[in-house]
Amino acid sequence: MRPRRGQSLLPLLGRAVLLVLAPAAVLAQDRATPGVQTPAEAGADQQPLQEAEAKPSPADAGKLTLGGYVEAFYSYNFNRPSNRITNYRGFDNRESTFTLSNAVASVSWEKAAVSGRVAAQVGHTPNTYYLAEPAAAGTSSTPTSDATTTWKYIQEAWVGYKAPIGRGVLFQGGIFLSPIGVENMPIKDNWNWSRSNLFFGLPFYHAGIRATYELSKSWTAELMVCNGWNNIVDNNREKSVMLHAIDKISDSLTVNVLYFGGVERSTGAPEGQPWRHLFDAYATWDASKTLSFILHVDAGFERNTFGTSDWTATAGYARVRLGRLLFLAARADVFWEHVASNAEGTASAIFWPGKRVASQTLTLDFRPQDNISIRLEGRHDSGSTEMYFRGQVAGDGSTANPYVPNARSQNTITLGATSWF
Repeated sequence: MRPRRGQSLLPLLGRAVLLVLAPAAVLAQDRATPGVQTPAEAGADQQPLQEAEAKPSPADAGKLTLGGYVEAFYSYNFNRPSNRITNYRGFDNRESTFTLSNAVASVSWEKAAVSGRVAAQVGHTPNTYYLAEPAAAGTSSTPTSDATTTWKYIQEAWVGYKAPIGRGVLFQGGIFLSPIGVENMPIKDNWNWSRSNLFFGLPFYHAGIRATYELSKSWTAELMVCNGWNNIVDNNREKSVMLHAIDKISDSLTVNVLYFGGVERSTGAPEGQPWRHLFDAYATWDASKTLSFILHVDAGFERNTFGTSDWTATAGYARVRLGRLLFLAARADVFWEHVASNAEGTASAIFWPGKRVASQTLTLDFRPQDNISIRLEGRHDSGSTEMYFRGQVAGDGSTANPYVPNARSQNTITLGATSWF
């Protein structure tokens, strides 16, 4: 209110001061009273809750991880086989041609206790990856199931849930990369470009369910129930089981031990439905910052209609860092297989056409930056029988007229590159 002319402003200013100070005094009294919130405090407490409901925290939103890699190579076989096949070599089995081995894109996710992963692949590798996958016939209402039309482009796919039991048990179901052996599907995770005979002979993947539990900071245990070796669609009614234990003894030494057992012969096989036992173990040791070693051993047996088939295999690895960007890796492996035989006949071999197969490999690995590896590799393969190709090869590769192996050894040199993100 404007003052009348001649009226003093002091009384008016005093009233204004009282009007301002009175609410402040009331608020101060409220703060001093235990258990009583001011309107401002109540609003301050409620606002974050409202925002949390409207906008999830980063933890609630989950975690999404994209990844992928590409592998390409050129290989030369000194046997110069007319069919240009480097036999029994896993994924680097075509020679004298530039080959896109594999291109993989993956997505992994985690949200609270739920997780999952899908890895899709395309290239030359998937053809070998699913080579042993059984084909299941269909009907007019049920489609056929085979690797070429159904599974070829899936390398890995699973969904998981971590149950609040003890330290937390991770349950997963789907298609998994096999934990048998030290080598992995991505070349970037291996020391050599080619895979050992142990990797090629033993399973690549499993389809089923598994549970993983951390027993302590160093011990981890895993239990799996699955269809068997390289079976998304099972070739019999039985299921296989796996027990896997990992002991991280120190930062430089880790030991893995594994048992895998189950019926792996197809229903109606002449060998019957015997239980096959596999025992696998490997240790990785970083002796120093520049020198590392791996020792892998595998053995197993199967008592079938014709007696007991069994095998033993071992592989040794060493890698030295020659400089900031350069590594040199060496590997030697040997695989022995005994095939059961009696008066009733002879069992089908589980792995090889001969009693023994071996290889020696030397790999130079150049890494100009963190996400690329360029490798030059020399390798010698040998077997106890003719299982490789040399010169002019008989046959045309058809089912009716297959190629006939005519060599007990082969030497190759490979130049390959892989990049990942």
